[in-house]
Amino acid sequence: MSHGGGLAKSLMDLLGPNGWLAAPTDTAPYLTDWRGNYTGKALGVARPATTEEVAAVVRLCSEYSHPIVPQGGNTGLVGGGIPDASGNAVLLSTQRLSRIRTIDPAGNTIVAEAGCILATLQAAALDQDRLFPLSLAAEGSCTVGGNLSTNAGGTQVVRYGNMRDQVLGLEVVLPSGDIWSSLKGLRKDNTGYDLKHLFIGAEGTLGIITAAILKLQPLPKMRVTALVAVQSPAAAVALFANIRNVFGDRLEGFEIFSALCLQLVLKHIPGTRDPFATPAPWQVLIELADTQTDAPLGESLEAVLGAAAERGEILGAVIATSEAQAAELWKLREEISEAQKREGKSIKHDISVPIARLPEFIDKADAALQRAFPGIRIVNFGHIGDGNLHYNCSMPEGEDNLRILSSARSGRASIPSGPPAASSDISQMSLLARSDEVNRVVYDIVNEVGGSISAEHGLGILKREEILRHKSPVEMQLMRAVKQALDPKNLMNPGKVL
Repeated sequence: MSHGGGLAKSLMDLLGPNGWLAAPTDTAPYLTDWRGNYTGKALGVARPATTEEVAAVVRLCSEYSHPIVPQGGNTGLVGGGIPDASGNAVLLSTQRLSRIRTIDPAGNTIVAEAGCILATLQAAALDQDRLFPLSLAAEGSCTVGGNLSTNAGGTQVVRYGNMRDQVLGLEVVLPSGDIWSSLKGLRKDNTGYDLKHLFIGAEGTLGIITAAILKLQPLPKMRVTALVAVQSPAAAVALFANIRNVFGDRLEGFEIFSALCLQLVLKHIPGTRDPFATPAPWQVLIELADTQTDAPLGESLEAVLGAAAERGEILGAVIATSEAQAAELWKLREEISEAQKREGKSIKHDISVPIARLPEFIDKADAALQRAFPGIRIVNFGHIGDGNLHYNCSMPEGEDNLRILSSARSGRASIPSGPPAASSDISQMSLLARSDEVNRVVYDIVNEVGGSISAEHGLGILKREEILRHKSPVEMQLMRAVKQALDPKNLMNPGKVL
């Protein structure tokens, strides 16, 4: 870690004691991810307050040849914002880049800095009678920069698209320390390569996003939320097609979760209840929205679901009659991740497949995992409207997931990956220790049905090796060429994505 002292002094001089953290007690919260799977080390934590300070930090790190790891709200799930164990990197937090710079209600745009909390951005839009449609379970702590760097999705993608679809322009500090800005807010600009898309989803490996100009939408004046019980994923997909045909882009959300998901929420989350007298194998959460206050959404949805029930296509439905009831229904879906976290460790998969092939994937993956790991539990939920499933695996007894995970992780999850064990050895070996085997089963079937191994969480550390099995050599060559062109010294979040 040569010249680390000189760099640290220069960063302290530049940023001051509130902008440069070096004491272990101050840096510790930045160095472990939300799930506790990755812990790294850093020379210190830089907290610049302006784009110009970000540029100055980058230039100093380049001068001293120290890598930079950008981090937003530290809510990532693949280790993308955590440095390695060398202690050589500077972790650059965007927390102090938190302003809403401008709002243009007439043009339906908002300029927000990278460290702006998503919920703050949503509230600023609401103050102007507008909607910023990205909605995530972590919206109270995740940031605009992190959402952009991972091309976040969430529950309203079916109507509004991913984070990429919300962006009109970016401000980015390049690995050279230069600032590139395209915050014009133009809806049309056909003057060459659309450079912003290089940085969206790049997880900070090509530059540091410091601000973005984003699209706003008309604020819906009416929402209708329903929870529908169905027999199978195939029934859920058929219902989705029916609802989409009837309601078009008034369909904002179409979520699915299994009976096991609901059981975990009822077990671990106070104030939740099953609205159905008889537990259903699967449940679908539907949300419709309209900008007209008198739109007959509730009556129309009731008629559609009533007809589906008469045909035997659904098992039952509950339509919320108040905002409080709607919130109760959404809580059953939004608290699944927290409930599973309280239940214990699991092997998580954020995958997407063509919507029509979702039932095929679930049937094949469930069966293959049960054959290889008898008794395995699948916590399966996600955004069926865009083909994105969070397909998580664990054993019923917590000790079977955790038994040999006793050491702290450093840089990447320290999960032993030795030779595959026979199925009969499952009781002698934790499931997490066999995560590579579990992943291989899941990802091979994802490939078989034409899907992707990462839908909205990114690659980070977790999937940087696995992606080599799923992208063609041409794709990987193009990605490496872009990285080399923009970051020839490989200082921007090294070891992530590529």
